[in-house]
Amino acid sequence: MNKTTFFGICFILANVFLSGFAQQKPKSKVKMEYADSTMMSRDNPGVHVMKGNVRFFHNGALMYCDSAYLYDAENSLDAFSNVQINQGDTVMLYSGFLRYDGNLNEAKMWENVRMENNSMTLFTEDLIFDRNRNLAYYFDHGTLVDEQNELVSVYGEYSPSTKLATFKDHVVLTNTAEDLNASDTIDAHVNFVLTTNTLEYSTIDKVATIVGDTKIVSDSAIIYSTKGKYSTLDGVATLYERSTVWSKDETQSVTGDTLFFDRETGFGEAFGDMVLNDTVQKIILTGNYGYFDQQREYAFATDSAQAIEYSRRDSLFLHGDTLLMETVERKDSLHTKDKVLKAYYGTRIYNVDLQAVCDSLQFNTKDSTLYLYKNPIMWNSGYQITGEKIEILFNKSYIERVNVLDRAFAMEEKDSVFFNQVKGKDIHAYFVGGEMTQVDVVGSAESIYYPIEDTGAEFIGRNKSESDKMSIYVENRKPWKIVWFPATKGEMLPLADVFSPEKRFLQGFFNYSYLRPKNRYEIFRATTYKTGDMPAPTRHRKR
Repeated sequence: MNKTTFFGICFILANVFLSGFAQQKPKSKVKMEYADSTMMSRDNPGVHVMKGNVRFFHNGALMYCDSAYLYDAENSLDAFSNVQINQGDTVMLYSGFLRYDGNLNEAKMWENVRMENNSMTLFTEDLIFDRNRNLAYYFDHGTLVDEQNELVSVYGEYSPSTKLATFKDHVVLTNTAEDLNASDTIDAHVNFVLTTNTLEYSTIDKVATIVGDTKIVSDSAIIYSTKGKYSTLDGVATLYERSTVWSKDETQSVTGDTLFFDRETGFGEAFGDMVLNDTVQKIILTGNYGYFDQQREYAFATDSAQAIEYSRRDSLFLHGDTLLMETVERKDSLHTKDKVLKAYYGTRIYNVDLQAVCDSLQFNTKDSTLYLYKNPIMWNSGYQITGEKIEILFNKSYIERVNVLDRAFAMEEKDSVFFNQVKGKDIHAYFVGGEMTQVDVVGSAESIYYPIEDTGAEFIGRNKSESDKMSIYVENRKPWKIVWFPATKGEMLPLADVFSPEKRFLQGFFNYSYLRPKNRYEIFRATTYKTGDMPAPTRHRKR
């Protein structure tokens, strides 16, 4: 670029700049429209002193006061006593004192300041109203009031054009409803109180926008959130970033990446890593989606759903495609409430003393009983138990009894070849401290048992017995006595004669050890049977 071109461009830019500058509108002057008396100040020439019903006009706003000083050179004024600013028909400001700058289009007001905009009223002791941005703000405590709410804070902003307010530092929003009682007097009832350090609020739709650590306490719930929206009209909240809703008595909570909660109905939904905790019944539900109903005391979880029962020494971990938890009230004078937990489809359980898989289950806190339905398989220590239905009764931290109903089969793996086995119509197993102590087999009882030499080194042979009923007494995980009713004689064969499957296994024997959850994380592994291992269809019998 040569010098001529360079200076030519500079000349054009300078003309554009100067032309724009020249076209800027000059600052409008503050005009005094009326005063009962006016005079020039003797001490400060150029200062007009006005008294009585003083009225000014500037850029569409009328200003009233009892007395004022008008500074011509500075295009500003000081107003005293009964100060009022009317901006259009909707924005009214009142105060004891006013300093107005016509060049900046800014009003500084103090002493009993009040700003009214339609149904909104703002109270403070010091206020700055920037008319260029149509923004009013205070720095030293203020209160905004509308039909629904009262908001207080140390710092606040309000825009009459957008009807949006921003509050910072010790923010408290109190929501009240007015109810007409029988005596025709109106009582104010506090619906909820919101506390935070930063809050945005719309006086149009009465929605509070949460942008920091926030707590909302109502007569039905307590909410903790850092981001979201809360409608103060109907109590509907949309919350993000791991928000939590607690019951009023703080015994139940639900947390999720995203939460929807209706304060009036007590119904909520959770999306993404939901955690629902009942601290009374010691049950946690988790999943990537769930909903809860505080009034019905009902909860639902799915998508990697898990239940954790932690009332015992070792927690029980449970997975199912769908988990439900509901509350049932006992018919007693205390109106005691119990929880019922239900799981459907692909259910798997892990506990230090108990592992199980089944299609569905139900757990009742009333009697601490776990019911397993449709192809249930249970493992305890070295034992595998199957049947059409399994009931597991807990006593505090341990299993107390297991009832296996219909087509009951129990086996103990001695090594990779030999298995102790019992089968019958029903099996009842008893436990002490989590260890099996007795097994009763009722109805068409059959057993295969491999006794061991006193040295514990080798099997003696195979003993097979049949009877109507049998009881097996166990100590240190080893049978020490077997009783048949009526008495029967067993068939003892040497090991060399029992290597065929027909002699080693009772009919209906399956080794499902490959399905057994090995830790709490394997409850999410699919229960996939090997070819030929799928149990026969459940037969419905009249009991």
